[in-house]
Formats: sequence, structure tokens, C-alpha cells
Amino acid sequence: MTGLGTIVNCGIVALGTTLGLLLKGGLPQRFEKTIMSALSLCAFFIGLGGALSQILVFEDGKISTQYTLLIVLCMAIGAIIGEALDIEKRLEELGEWFKKRIPAGSSGSSTFVEAFVTASLLFCVGAMSIVGSLEDGLNGNPSILFAKSVMDGVAAIVFTASLGAGVYLSILALIVYQGGITLLAGFIRPFLSDLLIGQMSCIGSVLIFAIGFNLLDSKKIKVGNLLPAMFLPILFLWLKGLFPWLPW
Repeated sequence: MTGLGTIVNCGIVALGTTLGLLLKGGLPQRFEKTIMSALSLCAFFIGLGGALSQILVFEDGKISTQYTLLIVLCMAIGAIIGEALDIEKRLEELGEWFKKRIPAGSSGSSTFVEAFVTASLLFCVGAMSIVGSLEDGLNGNPSILFAKSVMDGVAAIVFTASLGAGVYLSILALIVYQGGITLLAGFIRPFLSDLLIGQMSCIGSVLIFAIGFNLLDSKKIKVGNLLPAMFLPILFLWLKGLFPWLPW
């Protein structure tokens, strides 16, 4: 069944969020802080591991790097586009819009919007979202998204226990993003080579690493405004095809 991976992913996130709400009332603040620190370390590990798996290559008996210039260009130009569109603010406004329409007392604390934005970014940015959705849409194989669902479910419990019910709204982001890729897989797969998917996943991993800083309550990085960077490899790969001498 096409789309089963996203359906299961959304269901497990909903279950994890519900369990997180049950824990939230009886979870001391010091536990919440430590749990968020642990989750930030996980984001660091996942992001760094995903990025290095694409950047580092073993050739002629030695380790070298690739995509360095591409990452710099995509991140810089993506930041300009994202800041011009102010995507982070749009996400926050969307979260506020939903929060105002939830009955008083059920939306949790002032961290509702933060929970929505942070969880949505973490669940949707990364290699497993793209590759898993394509595999589900093209071959009817949801196994990658099943594995991702387990990780998202655990993260949902921790996020909700610390930040509140806003994590529920991340399910909408999963439906639109992963569901959209799954439904359009047959149309977009010819344009997404393994090289391009690897480049997009690499930048997505860098964004996950940035989310780790936000979870540590350090100076906030507007990860939402960096999202366009993840899709710019499509442009640069097209330019590379026209001008093979380009250095990335």
C-alpha cells in the first residue's frame, strides 16, 4: 500500500506525543532539562554522522572530502532566500494560528509554538524522509519510514514531555512533506539521481546538527530560514550539467 510508511510514521508520532503528555505533568523540571540535553546530543550525532557519511570519501588509499564548496554555496544562498521569505516566522505564525484555535488550557505552555516548529523540522529534514518517501512511493516499500517512525516516536515522547502538545502539529508537516514526496515519487524520481539525493541529505544533516544547538538553549539558529539550502543542490547540479568545468 503506497503511503503506508507516512501513515505509520504519523500514527507513531501521535502515540509518542500522547505518552509525552502523560509524562509531562509528573516530570520534574530538572528531568526535562536533562532530557532535552540528551536529545540535543542525539541531534548532533545524527546530523554529524549524516553529513560526514556524504562528505568523506575513501579514494586511492586516502580520505578526501567532497561537496565542501556546494555546502557553503547552498547554505549561504539558502540563508538569503530563507531570510527574505522569513520562513521561520511563517512557521511560528502557523503555530500561533493553531494555538489560538485550541481550547484554553489544552495547548500547554508558551513552548507550544517552539514544540511545533522544532519537531516539524527534526521529523522532516534528513535523508530518511526523502529516501524513505521515494522508496514507499516508487516500490511500495515502507521499511525505511518504519525505521524512521521508531526514532520519531521516541523523540516525540521527549519533545512533548519537555515542550508540550505543539508536537501534535508536526504530524501535519509529515503528511504534507513525506506524503507529498510519496505521491509525487513517480514524477520527481527521474530528476533525483543518487548523487542529488546524497547532496540534499548532506545539507539536511547539517540542518539537523543546527537543531541540536537550539535544543541546548544556546543562541537560536533560524533553521527554518535555512530550509531552502536543502533544495539548492537541484539548481547546482543542473548548472553542473550545463557547465561541467564548475568546481562543485
